[in-house]
Amino acid sequence: MTSPAEELPELVIEAGRAERHYWRDLWRYRELAGFLAWRDIKVRYKQASLGIAWAVIQPAVQTLLLTFVFGKLAKMPGGDVPYPFIVLCGLLPWQLFTSAFNGAGNSLIGNSHLISKVYFPRLIVPLSSLAVSLVDFGIMLVLAVPLVAIFVGLPGWQILLLPLFVLLALTIALGAGLWITALTVRFRDFRFITPFILQIGMFVTPVGYRTDFLPNWRDWLALNPLSGVVDGVRWCLLGGRTTLYLPGLGLSIIIAILLLVTGVWYFRRTEKQFADII
Repeated sequence: MTSPAEELPELVIEAGRAERHYWRDLWRYRELAGFLAWRDIKVRYKQASLGIAWAVIQPAVQTLLLTFVFGKLAKMPGGDVPYPFIVLCGLLPWQLFTSAFNGAGNSLIGNSHLISKVYFPRLIVPLSSLAVSLVDFGIMLVLAVPLVAIFVGLPGWQILLLPLFVLLALTIALGAGLWITALTVRFRDFRFITPFILQIGMFVTPVGYRTDFLPNWRDWLALNPLSGVVDGVRWCLLGGRTTLYLPGLGLSIIIAILLLVTGVWYFRRTEKQFADII
């Protein structure tokens, strides 16, 4: 007969094993990601006095302001599309990006109490923060599509490609957000740098104007990966009434992949230090 001690399974502690299981752990902790996402959504809409109305008021005010600045003061052409809808369709992906970027960039600092006490793959935190931006985008989209259909015309088959541009915007936001959130943990000054970057980005991204009416600047604007996203969403919602610049879109995809790959690399490189310095 074997003794009870001989029947116990053998436990092997091996260096580097956690690294190999990281991505498997990311899937194992998917329920935590869902919990964090649901918590952020509840906090955003339950505790805010304006609630869901804020997701409507903010883009409405920005649409009016940008229409006045670019359409009236700068006299930017809108073609055969009413200028407010040029701006509205540009604001949708911009708001999606800024919300996702801010959420991912501030995610680690906002969840420092979890990071310093419990083990889980830290990548779950910025990933779960994208949920709020998707909800905001969904609310704006539900309101924008009927308005576009009434005043501009029904979207064509192009709208079927809209999820691809949404995915591209989230990829850019997550890649950039991983860099910012990892850097913010180590250098808290990045909390003040991020709003400054977004203020500049608002003008170098074609939110309030059409790039197809700026042929001399189109290649330069394409260096901003969000230009391809904004042009693509506008092209989808307006039924092809604006032009989709394929070289610029290709460049956006390349930059998005580079941002995501390098962002994950830097995040994983500094992740072990988060609990000690946060």
